[in-house]
Amino acid sequence: MHAAKYNLLRPLLFSLPPEAAHNAAVAALRLAATCRPPSQPPQVHSKTVMGLSFANPLGLAAGFDKNADATDAMATLGFGFIEVGAITPIAQAGNPSPRIFRLPEASALINRMGFNNCGMEAAKRNLSNRRGSYIVGINLGKNAKTPIENAAADYEACLNTLYNCGDFFTINISSPNTPNLQSLQTPSMLRELLKTIVEQRDKLANEFNIRKPLAVKLSSDLSTEDISAIAEVIAAADIDGVIAVNTTQERPPEVAALSSANEAGGLSGAPLTQRALEITRQLRELLPQKIALIGVGGIMNAEDAKARLD
Repeated sequence: MHAAKYNLLRPLLFSLPPEAAHNAAVAALRLAATCRPPSQPPQVHSKTVMGLSFANPLGLAAGFDKNADATDAMATLGFGFIEVGAITPIAQAGNPSPRIFRLPEASALINRMGFNNCGMEAAKRNLSNRRGSYIVGINLGKNAKTPIENAAADYEACLNTLYNCGDFFTINISSPNTPNLQSLQTPSMLRELLKTIVEQRDKLANEFNIRKPLAVKLSSDLSTEDISAIAEVIAAADIDGVIAVNTTQERPPEVAALSSANEAGGLSGAPLTQRALEITRQLRELLPQKIALIGVGGIMNAEDAKARLD
């Protein structure tokens, strides 16, 4: 029955431009959530990770609910956790439209959204209104106009404002759509950034008597050597998790000849499956077991999910 409904809805959604379809879906989910009481995620393969009790291990990655205004709806769909954002200190429009491109032949998308969001104060209001009891991660970013050398201040501002609104926080240093952001993955810059943010988290933990986990989201375009160096920095910091991986700027052979393949931005979907799995495996070998891994990218079916969990 669900497949039949999807087959009816898909042509309707695909008749709209990609971003319009996205916005329509979020609006419909928000409306649906107001018409029913909040539900709890199903308890399937429950586990405690990063000190948090997850009802199930299937989460929604950041990028769908950018402004944290559809979390109740997402929880009703059964997700064990929802990551919102990326959230920046100041609201920003992101990159000019069009900025999402479908590649249906490859079960993929290219996006160059550019951290479009309503800003940390609006996100705080939205999260304060959520009705359900479920785990929310908040993906933190920097404003496009903030010089890269001042990036830590943006992450700190968001952490300070949203600390009591989320269950864990993600330091997003891997989006390909904010100029120079990925340079923060350079070991020397990453070491200083994490030191600053961890110190601020610890101050907030003392102030509010609750320690919130920190995760780092990494790029899919890192070399094996890059990953090893970054893992060494993360292992030495008081970081609780790594999210692997963000979208790729590469265009693999099955994508390169397709319409829109030459558009700038990050590629997601099926072409990312194998690369994301490889990086997750490498990180698991390099990082201490106490550092959790959240696998993202190219998870298209139950088999892909199982491979990532394994």
